[in-house]
Amino acid sequence: MSALKIDLLTLFPEMVQGYFAQSMLGRAVQNGLLEIGVSNIRDWASGKHMNTDDRPFGGGAGMLMKPEPLFAAIEAVSSPGCEVVYLCPDGELLNQSICKELAGARHLVLVSGHYEGIDQRVRDSLVTREISIGDYVLTNGTIAAAVLIDAVCRYVPGVLGDENSLVQDSFTDNLLSFPQWTRPVEFRGMRVPELLLSGNHALIERWRMKQRLERTKTRRPDLLHAKRDEKAAVAQPEIP
Repeated sequence: MSALKIDLLTLFPEMVQGYFAQSMLGRAVQNGLLEIGVSNIRDWASGKHMNTDDRPFGGGAGMLMKPEPLFAAIEAVSSPGCEVVYLCPDGELLNQSICKELAGARHLVLVSGHYEGIDQRVRDSLVTREISIGDYVLTNGTIAAAVLIDAVCRYVPGVLGDENSLVQDSFTDNLLSFPQWTRPVEFRGMRVPELLLSGNHALIERWRMKQRLERTKTRRPDLLHAKRDEKAAVAQPEIP
């Protein structure tokens, strides 16, 4: 099985290089399951000052990333059929379904914006997908790209030590995860629920599903609405 190749283009490679070498991602790279490259967009800039930004046409606050270095950088690291993802506030909202889909790609090229974003010509010509990690604005897209990489790589076979972790993760099946306890059984007068000590795994699984449903209903009822909408869409007959 070939490794998932990921290329991150950013103005701040030092922000994430150490992160990708640690923990789950670091082990996956060492084991040949992932190939993560981080490149500085400035390496493709030209001129005495290697500028990557300029003032936007039409005026307004802030600066905009120039098309020339971005075109050169993306074209340099891309491969046929790769997915070029631009991290931006107005992209589709990242979720588990998108993560699972991207994990099945052969090569991802992630473009991290800065300032007021990137020249629209880059988005129109080279970007194949635009993704947001939430309804808020970051100083630049490098951290957003790291979040996406971490979330996506969990779905690459072999990256997680226990693949069953994906089944009980929050947002799987549009449900939040259930509460959990570990040793000691009693701490400061607080005791682990007796059911979890019973060894009755069938009963424990039913209890956990009930906890997931109740927690989701209380904290994120929108997820349950989305789940019902998905089922309704599947049940709709095709219109000839």
